[in-house]
Amino acid sequence: MTDSLRCERIDDDLAITGQLVPQALAAVAAAGFRAVINNRPDHEGGAAQPTSDEIEQAARAAGLDYRWVPVPPSGHTLQQAQAMARAVAELPKPVLAFCRTGRRSAALHRLGQDRS
Repeated sequence: MTDSLRCERIDDDLAITGQLVPQALAAVAAAGFRAVINNRPDHEGGAAQPTSDEIEQAARAAGLDYRWVPVPPSGHTLQQAQAMARAVAELPKPVLAFCRTGRRSAALHRLGQDRS
C-alpha cells in the first residue's frame, strides 16, 4: 500500500478502507487493487460525499472494476451481506471495499462469510 492509502487487509483477496474520493482511485490502482466495492448509499454524508457514479467513473478511468452495494449505516441485512460476498467472489482480486469508516464493509464481509 502507499502512504496515501490506508486500509486494513482482511485476506489476500480483500481489504477495507474508509471513504474514497474520485481523486484517490489512481492510488488504489497503483497500490495493486483490481476492483472497488462502494458500500455507501448516495448522499448519506451530504452534498460533499461523492456519488457512486462519480466514483465509478474514476475507478474505470483508473482501470479498476467497480461494484456498488449500498447499505445504510443503520444496519444491514443478510441479503446485503450476501450481495457483498458475491461481489468479492466475482470481481478481480484484490478488492478494496469502502464505506464511511470501513466498519460497515468489514461487518458485511464477516456476515457474508458466516452465511455462505
